[in-house]
Amino acid sequence: MDTKVKTIKIGSRIIGEGHPCFIIAEIGVNHNGSMKIAKKLIDMAVEAGADCVKFQMRNLEALYKKDALENPIGEDLSVQYTISLLRKFHLSTEQMKELSEYSAQKGIMFMCTPWDKPSVDELEMINVPAYKVASADMTNLDLLDYIAKTSKSLMVSTGMSTISEIEKTVDFLKERKTDFALLHCNSTYPAPFKDINLRFMVELKKYSVPVGYSGHERGIAVSAAAVALGACIIEKHFTLDRTMEGPDHAASLEFTGLQKLIRDIRNIELAMGTNHRWLTQGEKLNRENLSKSLVATIDIKKGETITAEKITVKSPGRGISPQKIDELTGKKANRDIKADDYFIESDLKGNAEYLHDYKFNRKWGLVVRYNDIDGIVKKSSPHFFEFHLSYDDVEHDFKIKDYEQGIIVHAPELFRNDNLLDLCALNEEKRMLSVKNLQNVIDVAHRLKKHFSAKDKVYIVAHVGGFSMDEPIHDKRALYENLEKSLNELKEGDTEVIIENMPPFPWLFGGQRHHNIFVAPDEIAKFCEKSKRKICFESSHAVLGCNHLSIPFCEFIKKVKPYIAHLHIADGAGVDGEGLQIGEGEIDFKELFDILNRCDATFVPEIWQGHKFGGEGFWIALERLAKYNI
Repeated sequence: MDTKVKTIKIGSRIIGEGHPCFIIAEIGVNHNGSMKIAKKLIDMAVEAGADCVKFQMRNLEALYKKDALENPIGEDLSVQYTISLLRKFHLSTEQMKELSEYSAQKGIMFMCTPWDKPSVDELEMINVPAYKVASADMTNLDLLDYIAKTSKSLMVSTGMSTISEIEKTVDFLKERKTDFALLHCNSTYPAPFKDINLRFMVELKKYSVPVGYSGHERGIAVSAAAVALGACIIEKHFTLDRTMEGPDHAASLEFTGLQKLIRDIRNIELAMGTNHRWLTQGEKLNRENLSKSLVATIDIKKGETITAEKITVKSPGRGISPQKIDELTGKKANRDIKADDYFIESDLKGNAEYLHDYKFNRKWGLVVRYNDIDGIVKKSSPHFFEFHLSYDDVEHDFKIKDYEQGIIVHAPELFRNDNLLDLCALNEEKRMLSVKNLQNVIDVAHRLKKHFSAKDKVYIVAHVGGFSMDEPIHDKRALYENLEKSLNELKEGDTEVIIENMPPFPWLFGGQRHHNIFVAPDEIAKFCEKSKRKICFESSHAVLGCNHLSIPFCEFIKKVKPYIAHLHIADGAGVDGEGLQIGEGEIDFKELFDILNRCDATFVPEIWQGHKFGGEGFWIALERLAKYNI
């Protein structure tokens, strides 16, 4: 018995474990003999997103006994009915060729099930890429041998066959070194749910060939479940109308059902993932907001022993995990800790914090909030601070002392009452509210500037909106027009709003959205050139955008480089893995800084949750970045 699961190839598609599910939209004879209906069904399959349309071809003289054709009244009623409909719904070889060419024009693969040897010969002239063998021919070794000699891949349905018959056919095809897949199937139309026995599909995997499911049950749930169980092929009949004349219509999907099935299959594939567990960026955000930290119950002086009575557990999750309570208990405090302060990672090490000092070729800064700026000043000497404001910070007039560093302000994405900043909003009321909220940030920046060494305009980094909940927006013109309109309505004074490039699937409210603008470099450059705006280049967002758009990272950088005023430096991976630690994603930082070597933009390390544990993520990032010509 083979242990390695093989793949098969159909056209340009590789089919097997680890590859996208191959979805066959089975038209069969649901065209009812009409070329108009046949082409309409092909159009529907294309619109729904199927990989392949499949028909059926029969040569009745080769398929049926002569007396059954000439005198069907002597046969059972079911045979009479079938022969009558097949004659009525027959499409010629020329018509099949026309449908094959029509499918090619529409960009979808054409296949056809032959029920006899002459049909194989006809389909060879049409040059179909592979063959699907119906359940009725699972045991037809003569036909299987004839098809195998074409050297094309086969998909064989197992309906109506016993285990011993399946095993014999598997051995037969393997002896001929045929590339084939098995499709679990129950050959009743429609099949009762109690008879599907979907778990047997998993049993078929023991033959070490690709396994799929050909479904004749009502609805889409079972086919979707088959994908979750590992089906790499799904075949499903569909029709214009389930009430039409013919044996297969009742067990078929109509267009909406086919569309939903394909949508669900693709979503299931995305959701299946791997057997590895990692935290998504959305989970990390929710973890900080919702999880717990170890917190001091009383003031603790440096040198005092940290006992259990001095530790409690509170939200949010910005300090040491409660799992480390035993590690912390008994340690001597290496700093003064106030009541209700977080315990941080360095509290576990038993040594005092040291000064982080770095030398770069450009001015660099650190992300801060009001409550941690003094702690950062004690540990390092950045040229400036980038204030990440919350909506509470915007609404309250915090007291702040004077600092010798410069300042950049990062506007909140979220304002009170779940109002996301969206200067592109197509709803005028929401757009005007966003303008008002950003104007409030500008006013705060003017107040903050008085306490910092900021001779020039203060940059305000903004995520300007343009997102959507469930589907991307393809026509973006109105979004960009509203953005320019909103920016022109701001009274920036001694500040300058710079727009951050965005990831294709941002994390908002702990869940994913679609971002529609400031993802593609051409659009960014075009807008900046027209509006005379600058950008904050976010490296992890850029690489995610490149992966989503299938463009080189270096091309993105070069196109937006003339408009960069400030840099957010972080690693990224995939299409939504943003804010990763330097060296833990896909970015070639040498390439990045080689391209930016004559761009004197300032930078901060923008590591997701880098502020935790006394800024540990930022220190690691800066140490790693120090290796590059930055």
